[in-house]
Amino acid sequence: MLFPKKTKFRKAFKGRIKGVATVGTDISFGSFGLKALEPARITERQIEAARKTISRCMKRAGRIWIRIFPDVPVSKKPAEVRMGSGKGSPEYWICRVKPGRILFELDGIPEDVANMAFEYAMAKLPIKTKIVKRVA
Repeated sequence: MLFPKKTKFRKAFKGRIKGVATVGTDISFGSFGLKALEPARITERQIEAARKTISRCMKRAGRIWIRIFPDVPVSKKPAEVRMGSGKGSPEYWICRVKPGRILFELDGIPEDVANMAFEYAMAKLPIKTKIVKRVA
């Protein structure tokens, strides 16, 4: 699973995802990309599930780039614990994704295989996405 080796603070605020992405909106490495169309918090498990699906569909040919990284800890209190006594301990990691952000990139495979791989990956992600091609 993806998570940072070290962070400055152990716990983070929930925060809000406002506006559209300004960085990571263009295809930089591959020929095809999967672009987010709505704001969301994507967990490390969802990223890994999508990556495995894409990799399996490509039959390990070509190259895949993951353009997002889960670096925000989400804390949770145990079940049946009374109110008060502070914030819970970190349970899992998320990535805050704004609309317009490229999530994955592919290269070295035909377009129909890339489209099929991204279609399967879309089913694993909690947001609406679209497939984009690099403009030459």
